[in-house]
Amino acid sequence: MILRSLNYEFSFPRPAMVMGILNVTPDSFSDGGHFFSREAAVRRALELVGEGADILDIGGESSRPGAEPVSEIEELRRVLPVLEKLAGQIKVPISIDTMKPTVARAALQSGASIVNNVAANRDDTAMWEVVSEAKAAYVVMHMQGTPKTMQKNPTYADVVSEVGEFFAERMNRLNELGISRDQIILDPGIGFGKTVEDNLQLLAALNSFTKWNRPILLGASRKAFISEVAGATGPAERLAGSLAAACWGVSRGANIIRAHDVAATRQAIKMTEALSKRSANQCLMS
Repeated sequence: MILRSLNYEFSFPRPAMVMGILNVTPDSFSDGGHFFSREAAVRRALELVGEGADILDIGGESSRPGAEPVSEIEELRRVLPVLEKLAGQIKVPISIDTMKPTVARAALQSGASIVNNVAANRDDTAMWEVVSEAKAAYVVMHMQGTPKTMQKNPTYADVVSEVGEFFAERMNRLNELGISRDQIILDPGIGFGKTVEDNLQLLAALNSFTKWNRPILLGASRKAFISEVAGATGPAERLAGSLAAACWGVSRGANIIRAHDVAATRQAIKMTEALSKRSANQCLMS
């Protein structure tokens, strides 16, 4: 399995990758406002890479439940100075976390090579045309509704089957628009239009999405369902639950873990992979 993204190429199987989260926003659910200035954002980005981030995911618009959209001008004002500053300093690929084709195009021209689109459920082809023209990698994330509405009453007959059907349909459409499978990453969208039970069902069945032979991205870091399950009071107290979800995800086929806490996540998944390898070797010998 190959993932291609402009000048980058990754071959799987390989150690799971960690995608470090950088929110250049005043209102993201976990760290909004902490890295809102260009200087703070660049400093944090370099810290994440130093901690072992394989990919840096930069977003200028919050996608937390109930979030209000921001204008293209404002989103560009937030992310472009950071991208331009980082493009010549770091050697890992940069992902732009955006729902706006104009922002995606500008970010790709400024050094990004991946588009992480939480609005991959929309039927407008403008974003896909940007990705196709640039030959960038593209994260197809499942979401029911929009960030503003997604948690009001998410309902599924069978969440695992419906997410799988969404992936199959989107990959066919993307292929028709000139986006090859080698450019596609699949994200089941934990917390995006999902109940706690939906999230748990998706995590339990994560390996069912590996049949398409595409990298699986898991983004459970610090999300609210962890508090519902494990009793953590707020985002800052959800590290242990986030690590548990990351380790489970890697053991069930996730290839990329999107995380706020890069160093801790890398350590946890390294241990998970080492144990999984030893377990597999013992099974072969027995």
